[in-house]
Amino acid sequence: MNAHITQFLGMFTTLLAIINPLEAIPVFLGLLQGKSDAEHRQVARKACFYALLLMFFFLIFGNLLLRLFEVPLSMIRVVGGVILMRIGFELFAPSPASNLVPSAGKGDQDVSFIPLAMPIMFGPGAIATVIGLTSTIKDSDRAVISFAVVALAICATMLTVYLSLVYAKNILKKIGPQGIDAATRIVGFFVSAMGVGLIFHGTVEFLQSYGVLLNGVVK
Repeated sequence: MNAHITQFLGMFTTLLAIINPLEAIPVFLGLLQGKSDAEHRQVARKACFYALLLMFFFLIFGNLLLRLFEVPLSMIRVVGGVILMRIGFELFAPSPASNLVPSAGKGDQDVSFIPLAMPIMFGPGAIATVIGLTSTIKDSDRAVISFAVVALAICATMLTVYLSLVYAKNILKKIGPQGIDAATRIVGFFVSAMGVGLIFHGTVEFLQSYGVLLNGVVK
């Protein structure tokens, strides 16, 4: 398979798993309870646009800020892996006291940025994913193409999330709360596996940078 296709699929599936639109559907419907379908579409469009801007900000400036403060990219992979693994465990076995639905507030309070865009769509897991999975682009012979592929994957992810929110009522009616819970637990398992992978590769890269590990052999 072409390396760019692999890169696209990796970024798309990981981001989609982190955002988990199936889990966001009950939150979205709860916040907009009593609103019209037109208002649902408007809020979904604004929330996805805000999340898209945040992702592009970290895509462009995330690694630059890390290099400015001299933070090793290997450590970012390890920290990002820990965050992903923690989120995955929470999705797989959610705490009974945990509740993503905040109080909706009164009046016409705009919920498109907070809490929908951030932190539900773009939280620590998404930040770790964008920075962690793009940290290897600097080593690519075709960095511009690689960044374009990642940007396309981000756009495809947010389009999928937008469609999920627009058709949230139909999806919830067909799948039901139990179906969403089962899908969330499955996603949590794979997110945890992704986190372990980032931790492993980040640790190996860190050890290699200090000469502790050479070609898989400990010195």
